[in-house]
Amino acid sequence: MKPDNLPSTSVLRCFEAAAKHQSYTVAAEELQVTQGAISRQIKELEALMGVTLFRREGRGIALTDAGRSFADRLSPDLERLRQSITLARAAGQGGKILSIAVLPTFATRWLVPRLPSFQKQYPDVQLTFYSRAEPFDLAAEGIDLAIQFGREEWGGITLAELCPEDLAVVAAPDLVARFQVTSPKDIIRLPRLHLLSRKSAWPQYVADLGLTRDDIMRGTLFDQFSTMIAAAIEGMGAAIVPSYLIETELTGGALKVLGRPKSQGQSYFVATRAGEVNLMAEAFKTWIRREARASFKQRSTAS
Repeated sequence: MKPDNLPSTSVLRCFEAAAKHQSYTVAAEELQVTQGAISRQIKELEALMGVTLFRREGRGIALTDAGRSFADRLSPDLERLRQSITLARAAGQGGKILSIAVLPTFATRWLVPRLPSFQKQYPDVQLTFYSRAEPFDLAAEGIDLAIQFGREEWGGITLAELCPEDLAVVAAPDLVARFQVTSPKDIIRLPRLHLLSRKSAWPQYVADLGLTRDDIMRGTLFDQFSTMIAAAIEGMGAAIVPSYLIETELTGGALKVLGRPKSQGQSYFVATRAGEVNLMAEAFKTWIRREARASFKQRSTAS
């Protein structure tokens, strides 16, 4: 098959459905065409590619190794194509599209409340958000920009620091009063909330205070900052969280800062595709870094 001799989308959709169901009959029902139409489209694709994609197995069909390999690659490509069409329709005439991957809790508790400011500056931009907790290939997934946490170790992209982690030990005021916490060393008397991905947070903090506590890992464990923060607000225990995620609770008094753990050298980063110039992604990066600086300065002044 010549590089420019591509099959039609209808042919590819027929193959995708037949590969998914391992059945021409079920594929035909899904696409609302005849079984014969599916068979003809598959034969056309096999002739174009020069390989056999299905083999007869009893009264049914099964993917060949070549067919399975092609199906594995095709499905993500078609899904990205569908997303691109959906986004283009949503953007409308002359609209710009910006796809952003972001940590879920950071998005809901810090980014989303600030987005009206960006939309006011760029009203014609269609934003699309995806939740991602780990580094990934931006180009392969069709993402323009990502916000991630960690150290500057993510390859294949351009990184710009957004903000330091800025950790705080916090608890509900009623819990603090009940346990008569008046100094950082009193904190270890409180019940503790732990994040599964950061089990060393409490042991490190206690060690930095010059204290030892054999049962420091006792407490309630969570796999998301959002649920741990909710538990802290309800007085279930003290938590170590990035202060970016609890600005409203600190301002409103729902949570009280009891200590400031030492920095572990980790930060939030804005990632963009290396070697590409995307003016809209650069505009968003400039805007969000300005918002992060203002946020950090406001909290520093308040504390």
